[in-house]
Amino acid sequence: QVHLVESGGGSVQPGGSLRLSCAASGFTVSGYCMGWFRQAPGKERELVARSDYYEPTAYSDSVKGRFTISKDDAKNTLDLQMNDLKPEDTAVYYCAAKREYSCFRRDGTMDYWGEGTLVTISS
Repeated sequence: QVHLVESGGGSVQPGGSLRLSCAASGFTVSGYCMGWFRQAPGKERELVARSDYYEPTAYSDSVKGRFTISKDDAKNTLDLQMNDLKPEDTAVYYCAAKREYSCFRRDGTMDYWGEGTLVTISS
């Protein structure tokens, strides 16, 4: 059984930083497609960053240059370093995964989801 558990959310001021971590069990993060998504109040869920065998890092335009996605194979975690945070980054952040080497397989559908962690950016 696969479990994804996010941690690291919280409240920071604009310009601050947070690091999210997603601990995976029953699933090996190395090589497979994993991603960070977010959903702000009243908005649809959107892809923030993804990592797979063919493209280890990819980002949405809204976070490019500020966020960094990485995998820690030893800890079996997916991390998201978020710098220069803005109020518009406020959202619930979700970790997701699927047993494919490419995130583009099956129209981007993800197989597993975490419960989410809240990130609030406010002065």
